[in-house]
Amino acid sequence: MGVMNKFMNFLGLQEEEEIVQQEMIDEEQEVETSNQDKRKNQRGSNVVSIHSQKNVKVVLYEPRSYDEAQEIADHIRSHRTVVVNLQRVRSDQAMRIIDFLSGTVYALGGGISKVGGNIFLCTPDTVEIQGSITEILAESEQDFNKMR
Repeated sequence: MGVMNKFMNFLGLQEEEEIVQQEMIDEEQEVETSNQDKRKNQRGSNVVSIHSQKNVKVVLYEPRSYDEAQEIADHIRSHRTVVVNLQRVRSDQAMRIIDFLSGTVYALGGGISKVGGNIFLCTPDTVEIQGSITEILAESEQDFNKMR
């Protein structure tokens, strides 16, 4: 109840029923407004603005040891896509790096995919990997081995 309504009621210029009716109308309008806002939010939750990520970065990383795996994970945590080239690391170190990055990507809800020989694509949850290149690589390796 507004101060003006109280004052007018005190002086007897406004009746109590009018005040109660006005308050009920105000409450109904507030409920309708909040319901409309909820519906807008529910419909809008599936819509992603194209301009929400203005500075999308893809990081190319070529680690030399397992110690650099945490730096790669930090990029993924910052919602950056990382291409990891493991050709310059020993195979045991490469396996450890991939294991660490797989756990990181899993915890963040992202994805990891093999792009080439010892090259992996690690993406955060905001990026979806679609398709597969590994089948093509396996076929091309077989063809290459037949040529020898």
